[in-house]
Amino acid sequence: MNKRTAFQTGLVDAIPIMLGYFAVGFSLGIAAKNAGLNSLQGFFISFFCNASAGEYVAFTVIAAHATYLEMVIATLITNARYFLMSASLAQRLDANTSLFHRLLIAYDVTDELFGIGIAKIHTYGPFYMYGAYSVALPGWAFGTMFGVIAGNILPTHIVTALGVALYGMFLAVIIPATKKDHIVRYVVIVSFIASWLWDQFLPSDSTKTIILTLLISTLAACLFPRKETS
Repeated sequence: MNKRTAFQTGLVDAIPIMLGYFAVGFSLGIAAKNAGLNSLQGFFISFFCNASAGEYVAFTVIAAHATYLEMVIATLITNARYFLMSASLAQRLDANTSLFHRLLIAYDVTDELFGIGIAKIHTYGPFYMYGAYSVALPGWAFGTMFGVIAGNILPTHIVTALGVALYGMFLAVIIPATKKDHIVRYVVIVSFIASWLWDQFLPSDSTKTIILTLLISTLAACLFPRKETS
């Protein structure tokens, strides 16, 4: 497959994703502003960590004045699923694809980009993903930057309303999954209750996310293991 054709195909396919990322990035920009970051810092955080949940955790850790180690652990746990996605994409590549290309593809794997990549990377190769990244990643980064700028110039009540949009996005992610799978539904309910109980009886800091994520996910995996499918 011609590299230029593959790149252009990925770019076109990712335009709808870019529009969605700009909106999500804008909401993340409000969170970044509330954590005390400026627009340039928000831009580079989104550019190098293209993950909504991971960034939100990072902004929460920053706002709590936690340590660098806590931030690394929290974001690593939150974004751990991308290791699996990257490995899955790498398996769809031609066997002669270099390690450099495999690592570069893993740099910007997200849920949506994985979705289009897993269907077409075998046909188009790594340059398909590079085309998708070239439009999706700037949309995310510039969305965050403009979100920070808006947070600095808009009235407080509007900024507060825009900040709620991020929680709406997370609900949009978990609600469809809870409708399809009763185990996921139970895990979400337990997570809400555990988080509330923690805030009631223990100091609320960045370690809450790390501990509860590890504990609840491990228990769910042990109690409700999934059978492998071909």
